[in-house]
Amino acid sequence: MPDNSFSFRPARPEDAEIVFNLTNKSIAGLAGASYSRDQIQRWMGQRTPAFYEELIGKGRMTVCQRAGEVVGFVDADPGEITRLFVLPEAAGGGLGRRLLEIGIAQARLGHSGPIRLEATINAEGFYQKCGFRSISRGLFTHGLGGDPIEIVHMEFE
Repeated sequence: MPDNSFSFRPARPEDAEIVFNLTNKSIAGLAGASYSRDQIQRWMGQRTPAFYEELIGKGRMTVCQRAGEVVGFVDADPGEITRLFVLPEAAGGGLGRRLLEIGIAQARLGHSGPIRLEATINAEGFYQKCGFRSISRGLFTHGLGGDPIEIVHMEFE
């Protein structure tokens, strides 16, 4: 996929269900080699599109579209990239890196120092290629149900 086929824009409230579904598809399609089938099935816990609508309302989420379809998104707080997901069919074409650059810029607003994130095991290599370094391993409990999953704490100078 050529990079110029992507466009980026701030997420809108009406994107909540799309982002919810995209997250599910991304997990199901990209995390299978690193997590059990049961972990993947229960990953989202009690999350609903309303969870994502609330995140979108904070004004820090960016979505990526290709041919009018949302194919990825990134969300960040000051000092931290909180979410980055792409559809499996959009992976490997530079989209993740471009979303990560947007996320880093967003995370730098009102923050000095390293940018942190909690990576899934399957995404650790991607983040390392983009300049993040692994700090430690831990567990992520999702906050809204779902089994804890192993994650990697990472940071970028």
